[in-house]
Amino acid sequence: QVQLVESGGGLVQAGGSLKLSCAVSGDTFRSGAMGWFRQFPGKEREFVATISRSGISTYSADSVKGRFTISRDNAKNTMYLQMNSLKPEDTAVYYCAARAGGIMTTAGVYDYWGQGTQVTVSS
Repeated sequence: QVQLVESGGGLVQAGGSLKLSCAVSGDTFRSGAMGWFRQFPGKEREFVATISRSGISTYSADSVKGRFTISRDNAKNTMYLQMNSLKPEDTAVYYCAARAGGIMTTAGVYDYWGQGTQVTVSS
């Protein structure tokens, strides 16, 4: 069974930075893409960024392009989301996800999910 555990969330002022980590156990990590999603209160999960198995291919939502960077270290079984120039509208619960196939932006095709980590950006 694959388990994903996020860390690194917290409270930061607008314009600040945070780096989220997603630690993975299990074989799926080495065979598929991973992604970050976020969820605002009362809303469905929203795509943030995705990265291929090799780490070569990435894709990010327009709302975070130029500010957020997704990466992974397969040797450490960990995926990251570096978040810079944070805005109050980035406040959400952030989830990492994994799937067996290639990069996708749709939450429903991801097989495994972490428990989420809260990111709060104050103005």
